[in-house]
Amino acid sequence: MLSIKSALAIPFAKGVRKSVLKWANNPIKTQKKVFQDLISQATATVFGKDHDFVSINSYEDFVKRVPVRDYEALRPYVDRAVKGEEDMLWKGKPLYFAKTSGTTSGAKYIPITKESMPTHVEAARNAILMYIAETGNSKFVDGKMIFLQGSPVLEQKNGIQFGRLSGIVAHYVPKYLQKNRMPTWETNCIDDWETKVDAIVKETLPENMTVISGIPSWVQMYFEKIQQKTGKKVGDVFKNFKLFIFGGVNYEPYRAKFENLIGRKVDSIELYPASEGFFAFQDQQSEKGMLLQLNSGIFYEFIKADEFFNNEPKRITLQDVQLGVNYVMIVSTNAGLWAYNLGDTVEFTSIKPYRVIVSGA
Repeated sequence: MLSIKSALAIPFAKGVRKSVLKWANNPIKTQKKVFQDLISQATATVFGKDHDFVSINSYEDFVKRVPVRDYEALRPYVDRAVKGEEDMLWKGKPLYFAKTSGTTSGAKYIPITKESMPTHVEAARNAILMYIAETGNSKFVDGKMIFLQGSPVLEQKNGIQFGRLSGIVAHYVPKYLQKNRMPTWETNCIDDWETKVDAIVKETLPENMTVISGIPSWVQMYFEKIQQKTGKKVGDVFKNFKLFIFGGVNYEPYRAKFENLIGRKVDSIELYPASEGFFAFQDQQSEKGMLLQLNSGIFYEFIKADEFFNNEPKRITLQDVQLGVNYVMIVSTNAGLWAYNLGDTVEFTSIKPYRVIVSGA
């Protein structure tokens, strides 16, 4: 018997699927609108003035004026924004800086703005709702859900909050999920990861866990500790565990290990979140690849990976991508990243709709 909450989730999910399909089925028009909005909203910023946004009327104009940059090249603008200067890369001040450990440049500070923050939350929510709409499985909304994430404790400097992306997102869990959400706020604030996982295991063992979510390496540690403590497979400990949500890395090296730790088949949803934006999520259980988020304040460009280090590699938009080609993904966003090289490569598995897999990071 479905509870009121799980019964209501199905029509709500179908409504969300309808709106997702609307932009997914009009990809080029959607991206064109995103591009125009981004340029018009950033014309008066320092970056917009430096790059003559006022005279950008087409994608070709943009390519001429705005070169592809990595974090180091964008850093002079970011550093000034970190110090509290306004209207640098995007209007006003960022709400947050997500701190990430960059491989080449030490700590990176990635801006998150009033306009970009909701897109992170909405995409994560839509991933679950698309799953409900496709499968009709909604009973899990009555059980406990765990989101393994960094500490939600944020640091305030120059009127901006600093923290890990997963810790920032913890402040935006919708009200209707608050009661079901694990671990407790206190446990989530524990800084030392080993201590935190031990506390999470203790809290969750007696609960009816139905959804488990996190970066595979974190979840693996959690699962292993549960097995050590109980001597049982995770799927036997949590009989109603129905959905595993993961992202952040290539899952393939973990797959066999997880199947063994869980001990039975569990549906899963793959996500492609990053501090720079929530780029894609798995929209269908039977399809390989994740639906590229085209309506989330992110404009995408692509450069063939094997041409990337050429003198002037060709930048293309969505309409010119091909299946099975390795592309460096370049993004411009409503957080104020412009022609920004994430350092990730993607491959398209479908172009109707546009779905990607992360081929390298």
